[in-house]
Amino acid sequence: MFRRSDTAATLATALVATATALVLTTSTSAAAATAPGFLSGTDLPPHPSSPWYAGAVTKGLPEFAPFCLEGALPATGSWHRDFGTEFDTGAVQVSVRSASPSAAAKLVGTLERKVAACAADWLRTTPGGTASWQDYGTLPVEEGAHVYGVHTSIPDSEPGVHLFGIGRDGATVTVVKWGEMGNLSHAPVADFKKTTTKAVNKLNP
Repeated sequence: MFRRSDTAATLATALVATATALVLTTSTSAAAATAPGFLSGTDLPPHPSSPWYAGAVTKGLPEFAPFCLEGALPATGSWHRDFGTEFDTGAVQVSVRSASPSAAAKLVGTLERKVAACAADWLRTTPGGTASWQDYGTLPVEEGAHVYGVHTSIPDSEPGVHLFGIGRDGATVTVVKWGEMGNLSHAPVADFKKTTTKAVNKLNP
């Protein structure tokens, strides 16, 4: 038989547990609400033989930094989403909420310089390799976006091609990196420009 004090203690414990659960739920909801808007799989350049599969929008940076951008993206204020197909084509989007629009503009400059120098940097550390890059120009969306392409190849291996879309809306920066086997002549640049425009428009800064 429970004494009155036992019942009170049980009730108090239950109330604490409920309050804790509410706090955790509220915190999780608040964290989700602060994430920038992200692309969906259908926003990416269509693959001729496979749908795109989108992972969850996840706080922090990807486990592996996007090619060409190693060490350039800050972990603070970042979210990412991975995309894949049934073949070798994949993509990742990383968005960062900076402290201010000026800080975001500075980050965009850093990322653009990193991508523009990527082919030359890769060649310095890859004996026998070949690499090239292409500036595909800017896009008139929000505070602007820029699209680049990078091609790399080593002997006795399949070449790789990567497209980068870097853009900003207010204090929020986003980077979309698309890649597959091939070279720049095979890259879906026109579709990727549409993808980059959508990525910036969806940021909800």
